Amino acid sequence: MSHTATPPDPARRVWLTAASVAGGAGIVATSVPFVVSMAPSERARALGAPVEIDVGPIKPGELQTVEWRGKPVWVLRRTTDMLATLRSHDDLLSDPHSSRRGQQPDYARNDLRSVKPDIAVLVAICTHLGCVPSFRPVPGTADIGASWPGGFYCPCHGSKFDLAGRVFKNVPAPSNLEVPPHHYTGESKLLIGEGPRA
Repeated sequence: MSHTATPPDPARRVWLTAASVAGGAGIVATSVPFVVSMAPSERARALGAPVEIDVGPIKPGELQTVEWRGKPVWVLRRTTDMLATLRSHDDLLSDPHSSRRGQQPDYARNDLRSVKPDIAVLVAICTHLGCVPSFRPVPGTADIGASWPGGFYCPCHGSKFDLAGRVFKNVPAPSNLEVPPHHYTGESKLLIGEGPRA
């Protein structure tokens, strides 16, 4: 029995090619969103990623707030007068030498709790119950007291911190404000969330 070869059908070939292209496009269309969904979201990346800021534009006495890991972080450029007051009220502080571990990295374990003397980097969350203190740099204000050297005052329960984030005695907050890991990547570029590389 002999079989006669069937002549090629151009319409069938076009249909098979179109079906293959459509199937391939369908696979790509469904796999791209799947692969993209496996990547971390912008929010997830932001929650753990370091934050870089330019401290150059911050004038002496000014405070800038940035967000790192969902927390507010203060960057304060301290004036010469502010720096002078930090050395004059250790007797009012609960932990003037930041002796408790975990409140700051070792490279910021000094009287000013900073890498550069004029720049303070502090997590802006009271160590009592997590309120955000207000920036009260003017010394001796009537509502806080004549001995107030300037610093941060928590309106929730009255905790007080100086301009290095050190906690005062006889307030509800048990410890100094946290100094997050940070380092300078340039003269005025500050990276918050990552310590200096060895």
